[in-house]
Amino acid sequence: MTMNSAAAGAPRAKPRITLSAADHERLTALANAAMTNMPELAGELADELGRADVLTDGATPTDTVCMNSEVEFRDERTGKVQTVTLVYPDQADILQGRISVLTPVGTALIGLATGASIGWETPAGEPRHLTVLGVRPGS
Repeated sequence: MTMNSAAAGAPRAKPRITLSAADHERLTALANAAMTNMPELAGELADELGRADVLTDGATPTDTVCMNSEVEFRDERTGKVQTVTLVYPDQADILQGRISVLTPVGTALIGLATGASIGWETPAGEPRHLTVLGVRPGS
């Protein structure tokens, strides 16, 4: 794809993502379990998992968004910078900046390295684009 077609609003290829074997396994189970109640979001997560580079068991990606990571990212449309922690649905609390991996932005963030950008769509259908500015490992 040329820079001109990307600038003209053409879809961009999704960036590579990397996950630990443990995150991949648990997220796959979550996506499968959510297929009945949240098929669209579960499908998006399953698509991301399907294209992930999965590290060998016990290895953890560095400088990459994993579960429980604190992530600083910029919304390229608004320029707004946010810091959130990516968590499983039962741990989500937007007031504390803890967002579920089963949200459009959570699914977009999982597995991205610092500096990577990805397009995603809000629940209202608005196209957005974000760039990961920094990642701190979770506990």
